[in-house]
Amino acid sequence: MPASTAKSLRVAVLADSDTRWKWGALTANRITPSEFTVSSESTESPKSVESDIRLDGFLLRGRATPTARQLEEVGVRADSLREVTAVEFLREMAKESYDILVLALVGGGVQAMLHGLAHAWQGRTRRPVVVTGYVGVVYEKLADGLLLRHGADVVLANSRQDAERFRAVYEGVGADASSVTEVALPFLGGAAYEKNDPYTVVFAAQPSVPESRKDRTYLLDRLIGHARRHPEREVLLKLRSKPGEHTTHIEELPYQKLAQKEDLPANFRLVYGNMGEVLDRTDLLVTVSSTAALESLHRRIPTVVLTDLGVREALGNHHFVGSGCLASWDQLDAGHEPAPDAEWVSRQGVAAGDTPSGGGSYATAFDEARERITGLLATGELPPLAPYYTPVTAPGYLPGVLARHHLAPDGSPLPGAPAADKAPSPVRQIVRRAARGAYRHGVQRVAPVIRRMGEL
Repeated sequence: MPASTAKSLRVAVLADSDTRWKWGALTANRITPSEFTVSSESTESPKSVESDIRLDGFLLRGRATPTARQLEEVGVRADSLREVTAVEFLREMAKESYDILVLALVGGGVQAMLHGLAHAWQGRTRRPVVVTGYVGVVYEKLADGLLLRHGADVVLANSRQDAERFRAVYEGVGADASSVTEVALPFLGGAAYEKNDPYTVVFAAQPSVPESRKDRTYLLDRLIGHARRHPEREVLLKLRSKPGEHTTHIEELPYQKLAQKEDLPANFRLVYGNMGEVLDRTDLLVTVSSTAALESLHRRIPTVVLTDLGVREALGNHHFVGSGCLASWDQLDAGHEPAPDAEWVSRQGVAAGDTPSGGGSYATAFDEARERITGLLATGELPPLAPYYTPVTAPGYLPGVLARHHLAPDGSPLPGAPAADKAPSPVRQIVRRAARGAYRHGVQRVAPVIRRMGEL
């Protein structure tokens, strides 16, 4: 069946943080089919259409809305990118015709959008294929997060292990599990590991793991101590954000503030930037439980998940039990290098091919998702969105989830919700920026002080 002229598939990504924007945009590019079948009004037989992608990005306004610097660091480009409220986005989706919509949000945001979209698309015979998933390792609130994502046409699982767990949760509550589709993390890849000169140790910091000042100071002291014990090595503290910026999780005690009080050795540096570029010069990646560990393992870089603070669900490092990567700073100071377990790594969807960036199963990891989306696009008409949570199944939970995004229990905008009929005036834009800055200052600076005072 010969292909017709190329057609641009219109893809929208709604994200609520820098990390989720990166995941959503990269996922959109990987799951969008290069060719799909559409029905033709002029002939009885369908036709095959070659496609490219037009990507429109929407950033959900909130505490973690990424700054221009964070977006530049992510390095993912879109044909358009703008900031919206939930209600503004829903009104945009009611007016525009997209082929694919990726919801790169926290679970409650996904659920609110599913109900809001179901209301906005009432009476429409055609709607986009709705896709959602997780930005990284799923180590907490598995049932809660999954059921909040139920109702999307495609729920992406980043590994074989996650796909099995996701289906078990949905089937266990009597919900349709056919949406679960196995893929991999979309930002894996890069050059295979080669030794660097000088040997470089990178600690991948996390905004909220661990939380306490005591634990974060301990990790910083051990990292600095490692630099002093190994002056021939370069030791880097890879930071996620600058003070005042927010990521997916709130960082109340930034490492850079703790480091200001330390006498840092010459071979110790704080670095920002794209994680992939940092991994290009990494010989040993150390973390508590960051998704960066999976990026590192995919490249065959020696990777350590720390046990110093215990192996605990609260830290997320319990996810790496069986990986062969668990070790302590004492072991690292003595020269230990981990040997990852091949079967464990394979079940996580990383280091799956002969080379990190090609061959093997990672090169085909998104084929199933593309095939599923191709089939959904070919149907022409999709059924209404049907989340597991409804006013009948969760009458004491769902209304609160929707209200946080100014939506009523039926998915309609609540009275007084922000309007999207016109662009905000320059004065309103200034007020919004000031209010957001004040909110971030309150969350990151004032709230921790109040909490500490309460503990006295």
